[in-house]
Amino acid sequence: MNTEPLKLGFIGGATDSAIGATHRIASQMDGRWQISSGCFSTEEQINIETAEVSHLPAERLYSDWQALLSAERDELDAVVVLTPTPMHAEIVISAMKQGYPVICEKAIAVSSDESRLVSEAVEKENAYLAVTYNYTGYPMVRELQALIRAGKLGKLNQIHIEMPQEGFTRLGKEGEKPVPQAWRLHDDAISTLALDLASHLHHMIDFLSDEKPLELVAINNNFGHFKGIVDNTMCIARYTGNLDCQIWYGKTALGNSNGLRVRVYGTEGAAEWVQINPEILELADNKGRKTFLERSSVDIMVADAARYNRFKAGHPAGFMEAFANYYYDLADSLIEYREKGSHSCPWVAGIDKAHEGMLMLDAMQRSAQNNSWQKLSI
Repeated sequence: MNTEPLKLGFIGGATDSAIGATHRIASQMDGRWQISSGCFSTEEQINIETAEVSHLPAERLYSDWQALLSAERDELDAVVVLTPTPMHAEIVISAMKQGYPVICEKAIAVSSDESRLVSEAVEKENAYLAVTYNYTGYPMVRELQALIRAGKLGKLNQIHIEMPQEGFTRLGKEGEKPVPQAWRLHDDAISTLALDLASHLHHMIDFLSDEKPLELVAINNNFGHFKGIVDNTMCIARYTGNLDCQIWYGKTALGNSNGLRVRVYGTEGAAEWVQINPEILELADNKGRKTFLERSSVDIMVADAARYNRFKAGHPAGFMEAFANYYYDLADSLIEYREKGSHSCPWVAGIDKAHEGMLMLDAMQRSAQNNSWQKLSI
C-alpha cells in the first residue's frame, strides 16, 4: 500500500459551510490524504481564515476555482468539490477536462439533464469521479449489507427509510427563527430538500438491496418558516425484485436533529439501524427471536475489521468516523484507478449511481406536481 498521503485541493468547504469541516477532518483522520491547496470561499477573509485552519501557505490559496485548476494540475492527486450544489456540475466537468480526479459532495447536479452532462464528460475523459454518500461508511450499515447479501434476511420485500430533520422549524433559545444558507431556500426543477436528503436515501436503498426503482408516487409540502419551498416529502416506490419502499425526508420534524433510520424486511428476518445509535444493528427472525449486533459481537462479518475499530468497541464511533471510512475507500479506489484506469472498490459511488439518483428525484418531483404515479427507466 502507498503510505504517502494523497494531495487534495478543496473547492468550497470554508469555515462557514455546512460540511467543510467534516471533509477536512475526515479526509485526514487515517493519514491517507492531506489538504495541499484550496479555494474555499469567494469571501476573501473567510477564504484566508479557512486556509489558516488547514495550515496552507499563502501561495497555495486561490481566490477563484478556475485559478486553482489552472495552477495545481501537477501538484494534486484530486480535487474535492464542496460548493453549493448548483455549482457542482460546472466545476466537476471543468476539472475532469483538465485531467483532475474529482471527489464531489452529493448531489452531483441539480437535475438529471445536468448529471447526464457530467456522465458524458466522465466517459469522454475516462475520468475518476466519486460522489460522497457518507452514511454508507458506518460499519454497521456495511454489516447490514453483508447480512442481506449472505441471505440472512431471506428475500427482501420492504425497506422503510427516513431522514426527518427540524432545521426549518425549530426556534432558537430566544425564539428566533432559523437562518439557513440562502441557496437552500430556492427550488429549481428538483427541490433543494431532495438534493440534500433524498439523494442519500436513494443511495442507501441501492447500497443495501441492489434493486432499481420502477415506479413511484410522492407528495411534497411546506410546513416550516420558509414559504415557497418544499420542506417535507413522502414517497412510496416499487423496485425490481418485488421490493416496496417507503421514503420520508424533511426539515420540519420537531424533535429530530437528524433522524436517519432504515428498516429492512425479508422473508426470513428483519433489521433496523438508527444513526443516533450507530453501533447497534437490531435483528429479528421468522421465529420471533430478536437479537442485537455490535462491533464486538462474535457473529460480525464486516464491522470487526481493524480499519473500523480505531478504538475498541464500547467507545462509540460516529458520523466523523463513518465519513473517514469513506475517505479511506476513496484513497484505495483512486490508487487503483491510477494503476489500472478503473477501480473496483465496492464502497465508492460514481456517476452511474449519482445519475440514477437524479432520475429518481426527477420522477418524485413530477409525481408531486402531477399527483400521479411516475414510471422510471433505470
